[in-house]
Amino acid sequence: MTQALLEKAESEDTRICKVEGKPFTGIKPGLVKEQGETKIMMVHGVGDHIPGYSTQFLENLARELKLNSRSGHSKNITLVTPLFPDQSVGNLRITHLLNEDTGEKLTFYELTWSEISRPEKALLSFDNSGDYDFRRARINSMLKKFSNDTTPDPIIYLGKSRQLILAAFAQSFCWMATQYWQDLPREGKHVCQGLGDAHADKLKYDDYVVISHSLGSRITIDGFQRIADMLVNQEKYFISQPDEKLRTTLKTVATSKAIEVLRDKHIPVFMLSNQLPVLQLGRELPEVIGQKAAYCKPEGVHYTERMLSETSIIAFSDPNDLLSYEIPKEFSEKYLDSRLCPDITNVTINVSKIIEAFNIKGFANPLDAHVGYTNDVRVVALIANGIGNPNTSPLIKERCEFTKIGD
Repeated sequence: MTQALLEKAESEDTRICKVEGKPFTGIKPGLVKEQGETKIMMVHGVGDHIPGYSTQFLENLARELKLNSRSGHSKNITLVTPLFPDQSVGNLRITHLLNEDTGEKLTFYELTWSEISRPEKALLSFDNSGDYDFRRARINSMLKKFSNDTTPDPIIYLGKSRQLILAAFAQSFCWMATQYWQDLPREGKHVCQGLGDAHADKLKYDDYVVISHSLGSRITIDGFQRIADMLVNQEKYFISQPDEKLRTTLKTVATSKAIEVLRDKHIPVFMLSNQLPVLQLGRELPEVIGQKAAYCKPEGVHYTERMLSETSIIAFSDPNDLLSYEIPKEFSEKYLDSRLCPDITNVTINVSKIIEAFNIKGFANPLDAHVGYTNDVRVVALIANGIGNPNTSPLIKERCEFTKIGD
């Protein structure tokens, strides 16, 4: 298989784009607000990442949203969590974007957690060395390096590093929910202390969006489920702390006023190369499942115990992406925490070009199908302007099929 073969695309772009679920508005409507701001957090998936990995996607999104100005620098917070005070758990890179003519603005938070899994993946570094690599065919060598970089991450996440990665997510969400651009530290190690009464107005008026890729989608859902459990079961997480002063501080992770405001939030999560079904295999179930009506309907007996009013999951999957899956309708009730009030929309989209290979018309590079979401103009347009609403992009109206599905 040669590079020329992989780049031989069809003359006419017939790639599918099919959306099934509820209409959604995208990011654009929240860019001008009388109170509050729109804040986006990105969570990467498998493979080694360094801060700045989302720059190309951020530029594509800014272009689609017509945000033609940005901060002269990005802020970088080395994430530290009180639960693991002696260890850095990642980097949070923050960029501020705006349109000076219209007043539209957003703040983009890029979470990089690779430093947690990197030391463990070093175990396989010998396999990429000259001692072994020279024996492989060139293409196989490339694929083996890709495999050694990506395959260990889900395995590592199931082990002791899982709590560190989820703590990195919680710290990132805390910074996003409690600070505006001008108040964030420019660099250095910092701890976000929790959601207090002083942050209630930010929680009430700000719009939060999460964009995740592959394993990052599992991290996002697990992170929200962990926060939901932590808000009502703080003793379970903090009672083991030997330092009484620290234990007292940790137990104020969120005040009742902040929790009450959070329960009225609607957070969309755009999952690129969604892997929730396969990453559910062999895992324990969430603490609360199969009770969506009880937690999410105003008349439900547990309505006041929900974490969010709605978590809109927009799951993107390319059928030619070997690591991507749609989310079946019954998955939400069986495997997602009811306290998140999840709602599913599936986007079936070819992000990899279909080419002719070996006299067979119909080959798509599975690697491109896994990593190409953030560079696809249709994916960016759907995230920016949604579908099934008056602001839907002309490109999406022309290239994507929408089927509205009710509850």
